[in-house]
Amino acid sequence: MTTAPGGGRHEGFDSPGDPGHHPPAATARVICMYVRSEALTGIAGVAHAFFTREGGVSEGIYASLNLGLGSADERAKVMENRARAARVLGVAPDRLVSAYQIHSPDCLLVEAPWRPEDNPRVDALVTRMPGIAVCAGAADCGPILFADPEARVVGAAHAGWKGAFTGVLEATLARMEEAGATRARVVAAIGPMISQAAYEVGPEFLARFLDQDAANARFFAPSRRADHHMFDLPAYLAMRLTRAGVGRVDDVGLCTYSDPARFFSYRRTTRRGEPDYGRHLAAIALQL
Repeated sequence: MTTAPGGGRHEGFDSPGDPGHHPPAATARVICMYVRSEALTGIAGVAHAFFTREGGVSEGIYASLNLGLGSADERAKVMENRARAARVLGVAPDRLVSAYQIHSPDCLLVEAPWRPEDNPRVDALVTRMPGIAVCAGAADCGPILFADPEARVVGAAHAGWKGAFTGVLEATLARMEEAGATRARVVAAIGPMISQAAYEVGPEFLARFLDQDAANARFFAPSRRADHHMFDLPAYLAMRLTRAGVGRVDDVGLCTYSDPARFFSYRRTTRRGEPDYGRHLAAIALQL
């Protein structure tokens, strides 16, 4: 079952310095610190969030909830931001675990947390351990969160075009199965990422996908530029998940590129000629 984009999300409203979950006040400056999938929110004992760029302490081009250790932002500010994210999820800051992402199809089973400087070179993490939040970083690529409510196994994957093309989603499901999950029970939530309207690609990109499967043509629309196309990454990810046998796929339906107030975007940063950019985290945890 696949929900319509934008049809299944909740937003987390938080005030500066108080990263709890509060409804927006009519007279206050409202900060939307995270977005949640309706499909995952309904699972008891599972906490998750697709974090936005709001509600942190970073400044300038990193304002304000930059969660990316790979950025050139001040490390102390990134670590404070990550501590705020951990509080939203109900885990200790040192149990918020992420990876050194390399656009690979590789997935790792997490049984104990590690230090940020020891981040493994993979693009997806799976755990069955309560109190550990597994994360996927992104700033246009697709963050995907997974949960098997019955087996109590969760996962997070970073799925840009390359990772998705080479099988990171399928590898995540396989690792979840090794941990006891059944893919027909798995709920997968697609987080904010670059939308088709903002994702222009060249002829070699289209050819690569058509060489893999002629049916991939449905994920491309003509661009205004000759020999270029607009790629629908969210729809491609949803297809890969459904084809892999996921029981339910939800899409929060938000574009990182077109909403600079709420989201970082690698492509937008590149077009503006800025020197660096912040990163989001999508995270999920089994509650203790």
